[in-house]
Amino acid sequence: MASRVFAVVCAAALLASCGSSSSADPGGPAVFSTGAPGRVIPSGFVGLSTELWAIPSFAGEDPNALNPAFVQLVRNLAPGAQPVIRLGGDSTDWSWWPVPHTKTPPGIRYTLTPQWMQVTKAFVEDTHARLIIGVNLEANSRLLASVEAHALVSGLGASSIRALEIGNEPELYGSFGWYRTPSGHEVPGRPRGYDQTNFESDFSSLANSMPRVPLAGPSTGSPTWLATLGQFLGSEPKVSVATVHAYPLKHCVATNHVTIGQVLADSSSDGLAAQVATLAAAAHRHHVPLRVDEINAVSCGGERGVSDTYATALWSLDTMFALARAGVDGVNIHTPSHSINQMFTVSQVNGTWEMYVHPNYYGLLMFAQATPPGSRLLRISGSGGAGLSTWGTIGPDRTKRVVVINKQTAGSRVVEIRVPAGAGGATLELMRAPAITSKTGITIGGQGFGAQTSTGELAGTSQATTLKPSKGDYTFTLSAASAALLTIPRR
Repeated sequence: MASRVFAVVCAAALLASCGSSSSADPGGPAVFSTGAPGRVIPSGFVGLSTELWAIPSFAGEDPNALNPAFVQLVRNLAPGAQPVIRLGGDSTDWSWWPVPHTKTPPGIRYTLTPQWMQVTKAFVEDTHARLIIGVNLEANSRLLASVEAHALVSGLGASSIRALEIGNEPELYGSFGWYRTPSGHEVPGRPRGYDQTNFESDFSSLANSMPRVPLAGPSTGSPTWLATLGQFLGSEPKVSVATVHAYPLKHCVATNHVTIGQVLADSSSDGLAAQVATLAAAAHRHHVPLRVDEINAVSCGGERGVSDTYATALWSLDTMFALARAGVDGVNIHTPSHSINQMFTVSQVNGTWEMYVHPNYYGLLMFAQATPPGSRLLRISGSGGAGLSTWGTIGPDRTKRVVVINKQTAGSRVVEIRVPAGAGGATLELMRAPAITSKTGITIGGQGFGAQTSTGELAGTSQATTLKPSKGDYTFTLSAASAALLTIPRR
């Protein structure tokens, strides 16, 4: 339901490891050096999460003529790899595949159809994606879940399914309404007091009726429930992907406002990652990967004037690196259609698909550019400054990439990247926007998607520049609210 939020506290031990530097402002140039490589960033690390009903909204309803811009935008986030796409969220427990001779349960709001299956299969084939896809648990019917799961595997193909995810945020089943009666009374899916023990029993029952494909869970963002992640994985040997939800900031009631400053704060990136690191460790002790398969800067659909601004591009770029360093094996940014958090707005003009790409996407795109398949994180050492984050990777071809993010909304910084002797020319690309509150005009290396894109590819004249080292340093100026990607080829 995109309503959970971690209490985020920066962990000094985590901040000292591979990745960013964000110490007190030394008052001079920010000087960094790259060190030894660390963990490999898993293939397909960044993917999207969206609702089951959103695929026809984004991709179109004709399996033979999908929206090419959307297909390309998905591919962009996993160049040279298979993207992992999560289809679920609220729609997991509000959808079903009709069961013959069975009345539609009262909480069902969306029916999966053969046309939906054909569109989704075509989308998977065109993007080479693998799906984490939700199966209804809240309906409390083993038959309904089994019929739905078998239909999904049969219709989409077992090879296209990374995992079936049973249920969505079950911690809410006993307190939130699954449906309303004609008189307007909310009826929850489970009795009040529904807890982890009840959930594990329900999960096990459904797991035994699933097809022979990997399973994912517990699909929760509750700190209380996440504290028992190891127990859940120990009792559910069929789970091969641990899935959790994480939002650093919460906006679920009108009086609880979120600010851009909070989005840019280290607590929303490094602090969030510090919390998730304990979950990754718990999953790895049970020999399964951890995927944060629902995440965004602000929960409950986001906040207008914050979630839809350029600030989220800086947040997503910084947070993806922080989560990779924390041991997370994959991340899915939640982009429900018709919400402030959505990543794309889709329209058709004279039969041509047009898409407005929201700011958050640009940060994910720069992360993808900085982490080609097989890349390892690099240890970064040196003095930074308040609001300055620095990350490094090294690819299989020994090309180094350094990302520097200036999250301060005023004031430029001079940055020096120290390199070994003999380094040659490097390429510098900047991500920037007219203002931190901008919704358009965002570019990477001078290129962007404009007000609309029909191709899903960056357009415009490249403004990437070549830097040569001087006295062993690459030096450049990084303006406020911007990010730089420095690519240093192996000589």
